[in-house]
Amino acid sequence: MSYKVYPVTETELKYNGYEVKINGEKVSLDSARVSAMPFNRRWPGHQRQLDQTELINFLSLETDEPLTFEIKPVEKFDKVVIRPLSLGIVPEITDDGRIIFTLEKPVYFTVEPYGRHNALHIFADPVSNYAIDKNDENILYYGKGEHDAGMIYLESNQTLFLDEGAVVYACVRATDAENIKILGRGILDNSKNKEKILFEVNAEDNFAAVNNAERLHTIQIEYCKNVKIEGITIRDSLVYNIRPVACVNLDISNVKSIGCWRFNSDGIDMHNCENVVLDNCFLRTFDDSICIKGFNCYYAGDVEKAVEEAMNHNGVCYDTFRNVLVKNCVIWNDWGKSLEIGAETRAEEMCNIVFDNCHIIHATGPVLDCMNVDYADVHDVTYKNITIEFDDTMLMPVIQKTDAQIYENPDSDFAPSVINVGVSFHAEYSAGGQRRGKNRNMTFDNIRLYGRQKPTFAFKGYDSEHMTENITVTNFFVNDKPLEDYEYIANEFTKNIVIE
Repeated sequence: MSYKVYPVTETELKYNGYEVKINGEKVSLDSARVSAMPFNRRWPGHQRQLDQTELINFLSLETDEPLTFEIKPVEKFDKVVIRPLSLGIVPEITDDGRIIFTLEKPVYFTVEPYGRHNALHIFADPVSNYAIDKNDENILYYGKGEHDAGMIYLESNQTLFLDEGAVVYACVRATDAENIKILGRGILDNSKNKEKILFEVNAEDNFAAVNNAERLHTIQIEYCKNVKIEGITIRDSLVYNIRPVACVNLDISNVKSIGCWRFNSDGIDMHNCENVVLDNCFLRTFDDSICIKGFNCYYAGDVEKAVEEAMNHNGVCYDTFRNVLVKNCVIWNDWGKSLEIGAETRAEEMCNIVFDNCHIIHATGPVLDCMNVDYADVHDVTYKNITIEFDDTMLMPVIQKTDAQIYENPDSDFAPSVINVGVSFHAEYSAGGQRRGKNRNMTFDNIRLYGRQKPTFAFKGYDSEHMTENITVTNFFVNDKPLEDYEYIANEFTKNIVIE
């Protein structure tokens, strides 16, 4: 039985919001910048404003024994919530403002004495057992301390290892590689990754701004086979945290994503992959959290050109996405969708997809979503054993129109839809493509919603040939009581929608 707190490497970013003791011993905390409000816009030609963000602390450790936490927030508070609620942790609050509780097992969770703001994020990993030889020529090793690595390229049979206490400023790339790994309990920090402005634009009402910058994802892996990403923390992504494209046999586990505040800082967005397992990850993102997408190219509807490009890699056309298991993940979504299929669905088939035992602790947009705006036949999809936690008062997402505009919550009764399944044409995301897809054979089972808002279910087909059909919602609970009251939205191109 043991536990270990990972060493903290001090960086320029520092927040001192909490004092924390574990089993009576004071521990050090990391810091990150996160979004403070659901205020977003199309890329306006420059990066997001810092006054829309806030700082938080996070704590990283590993354990295989029960631990006693004693947490002292610097600011006064009235009550505290520990999420996911399914952990069942009801802390003691002392007269002098300390929060005390016991953690029985490794898990990723938040301590929230101020509601959504300035939460303490705790990442308690399972105990690691890495067998790493630092002298192996195929091991790219980074130890404790700061490392300005820039761009790291992985080739076949190579492992990138970030040890405890390492802060590696880098983007990671791999193309046409196999048997690659990204491992460790260090931090992959993307804060030095800045957009390259190609030309200046007037940010207001100027759609040309979308193309005025080059922005790089933190981890981008394309046309690779046998990929494992385990244990690391990704902080402050410029765009997506992890973007696998046309990969086969992909295993992502125990990954933590924090510090997402910049535009389009999605979590894990995958494009036409096969045989994927995402297990026990924590994602706090300022855009969609986990997305299953089609081949993500922007050729104004020229699907043939996309296929031609794919055929240049291993002579394979990556036109399907199949066999996906997403399980045991904790999601805090500050903008967009939590567990999503789409919006881009350029694939002949997207099928055999399972989301199991995931916990949505904060949401802003449709939670369980399938936005089919291209031509995929999306079928045999299961969402099961999902908990969703709505705040008593939720902030409604707002599109910012000018730099001077200030966020105001337009609807204090706002709640996003819980289940949203549709086939449609989208002026931007469909990229001009005229083929439409369909959604069929989808199951939502044992979904538990907590909060004062009643759930909304929305279903939409495109036409009589492109339907949303054979959808079943069973064992849905609201505050642990069987579903009674809900809002139902559907159009004429749906069939066999069963809610029971």
